[in-house]
Amino acid sequence: MNKKIKSNRYKPETSEAAALYSGANIDFCLKCIITVASISVLSLCSIFAYDFITQSSFFNIKQIHISGAERVLNDEILSLADLTQEKNIFRINLYSIERRIASHPWIDSASVNRSLFISTLSISIVEQKPLAIVKIENLADILINTQGRPFKEYDPLEDHGENLPVISGLDLTQKDNQYMFDGPLFNSIMNFLHTENPNRFKTIKADKNTGISIQAGDIYNRMPDPENGFVLLKLGFDNFDAKLKKAKMISEYIDKHFPDRTIRGIDLFNIQKVFIKTKLADALHTNLEKGV
Repeated sequence: MNKKIKSNRYKPETSEAAALYSGANIDFCLKCIITVASISVLSLCSIFAYDFITQSSFFNIKQIHISGAERVLNDEILSLADLTQEKNIFRINLYSIERRIASHPWIDSASVNRSLFISTLSISIVEQKPLAIVKIENLADILINTQGRPFKEYDPLEDHGENLPVISGLDLTQKDNQYMFDGPLFNSIMNFLHTENPNRFKTIKADKNTGISIQAGDIYNRMPDPENGFVLLKLGFDNFDAKLKKAKMISEYIDKHFPDRTIRGIDLFNIQKVFIKTKLADALHTNLEKGV
């Protein structure tokens, strides 16, 4: 009787299963090689395509539209953006162009967009809106915008701020590595400038103890003084609307009851107790207190 032969579990098999395992490994390696080769080919194609697109003159910028620029010339904007020569629309960095344009002192912000299909670049500009000129002792005059931020040194020949009010009595402060105007006195000035049309006032003097005084256009006399052409108003720190209305009421009162007198100044620091300086002929009269 023949014995049944058992397989030796300690000896590696060379059966069909082992052959299938070996074939699977070869298939996996081939797939890896094909995948790597495909990725390499695609990468090379992408590089060639990128080089072709970014270097081809076919994709150069055909048109540049600039909007919002009134004070700043278009040539200045193109020079800042480095767009004076033909550029490929795919190669430009929009964020970098926006930053370069916004570096101009008269430009508050810039937005740049591109239309790839028509090769057009659109540049939208927001210019600074000057509010006043600030005079600082031993420093150059400074322009501030409607938010009260200083944005450039004032150049009378280039900036043409003849109609802007001139503020004195302020100092710059440093905050977050920037120089700016700050504090209750400056806040009072900003409140006043946003209360009234600032072009009505020639000068604004600031004092930390008495607030602000202004040289107002002479709308308070029926016959303005041709030599001066302004009336000094002392307004303090607040309640500017009510004080300016009070000044107008006083001018009407003086015109009615003292027609021979011309108002030279009105102290409205305390609206309940107003002092008026008037001029009669060539003589200046002392303070005339009236409860108007």
